[in-house]
Amino acid sequence: MSSPPEGARPPLPAGMGDNEAERPKTLEPGATPKRPDAPPTSRFGRLARLGALAPRALPMAAEAVRRAVGGARNEEEERLSRERILGSARKTAEAMLKTLGEMKGLPLKLGQMASYIEGIAPPGYEEKFQSVLKSLQQKAPPLSRDAAVRVIGEELDGPPADVFAEWEADPFAAASIGQVHRATTRGGDRVAVKVQYPGIDRAIENDLKSLSMLETMIAPVGRRYHTKETLDEIRAVFLSELDYRHEAETSETFAKIHEGDGEIVIPRVHHGLTTRRVLTCDLIGGVDYQTFCERAPQADRDAAGKTIWRFMFRALYEYGLLYADPHPGNYRFLGGGRVAFLDFGCTKQIPERLVGDMKRYVIALQKGDEEEFERACVEVLGYERDDVESWKLYTEYTKMLLVPLTQDAPYRHTKERAREAIAFLVRGGRKIVLKPGETIPNLPAPVHMPSDYTFVNRLQWGLSSVMGGLESEGNWRRITDPWLHGPVHALPT
Repeated sequence: MSSPPEGARPPLPAGMGDNEAERPKTLEPGATPKRPDAPPTSRFGRLARLGALAPRALPMAAEAVRRAVGGARNEEEERLSRERILGSARKTAEAMLKTLGEMKGLPLKLGQMASYIEGIAPPGYEEKFQSVLKSLQQKAPPLSRDAAVRVIGEELDGPPADVFAEWEADPFAAASIGQVHRATTRGGDRVAVKVQYPGIDRAIENDLKSLSMLETMIAPVGRRYHTKETLDEIRAVFLSELDYRHEAETSETFAKIHEGDGEIVIPRVHHGLTTRRVLTCDLIGGVDYQTFCERAPQADRDAAGKTIWRFMFRALYEYGLLYADPHPGNYRFLGGGRVAFLDFGCTKQIPERLVGDMKRYVIALQKGDEEEFERACVEVLGYERDDVESWKLYTEYTKMLLVPLTQDAPYRHTKERAREAIAFLVRGGRKIVLKPGETIPNLPAPVHMPSDYTFVNRLQWGLSSVMGGLESEGNWRRITDPWLHGPVHALPT
């Protein structure tokens, strides 16, 4: 049997597609593809789309495993492997770009993470892999014009032409659960209108069911590593993101937290044009993250990094409000250190007690109190002291992540440092899992970390990668210390 053409997607089995968007279309030569009216939503249809990526991803995955578990190669074997994987990296990324962009929802969120978090792709292939996926940060494939018109009509009681003075039918940005159109209100304000994809709530529900099924399959191991609690946390945060009214309220809370900081810009919400599935805010100019990183002078990149740092840590340490989606598509750079923050759907309120615990091990390291740091690692982070190898790996890893918060000196973020954080875990884990002379892998001791930490970890990796792209330098400890050593306040009202 011959293989399908390069980039072709195999047809879905009968019954797996539950709307027209899920059924592959055959185009006449030279015809323009019709944009779908909705992402695929059925559980099995979405799994089939992801399954079609497997042949592309296998070479990259095999190389990642080989590097993780070791294995000797001579110089010629290493050269041939690199040539093969470098050729595969771009094709894999292009296949992911197409499939994840069409699926939206959680798969697209994962694609966005892969596009910027350093250390996910096998070492040596990051640039080639990420260069293709970068478009997922702001410009995933949009849906049809009619799809947005239909949602506007249902949510705002009229088509865009009646609701707005001006409406741009084609979106200028598209992401995991909605796409964004430029418009002008009847009052003359230029606005960005985020319109939720039709059926995306069902798609995300089905993605979460698939994750639950996977968790059930690995339950004997999963119970040891608290996978169910982690999945419950992911479900709660992502489902709340589907209600744009919640996002509107959260954006205003962040605006109040940072009131008086002229370099943090948060777009004003137009509540009369905002519903569960439509969010209307002031339109923000500026430049995107990639352009800023490439063209801005070092002084501006340093200043912008400090603005992003203040935005994240003032909210977290002073109010317990976590901005859990730091990916590059959520910023616009307005010159110097001024930065606009655009998306407040993925946030998390951390309990006051846990915020205090988070501060505890950072302050212990600042003071050089190793005994208190280790107690906090056990009582807060859930590290297992009796497993000597895992204990050493996790505590050293924690110290590495916290260097910007504990070092009272200038520190420059780089991509290399961001990648090393993950590489450090891989190297250390390899020594624990595969011991010389043993054929059965050893599982490292589980970490009994609170489920509220699930998105704190996402912030740590994501923020490190964003700051590394900026190559921003500063004394991050001195910026953070007033909130780190101060009390936790109730959210402003």
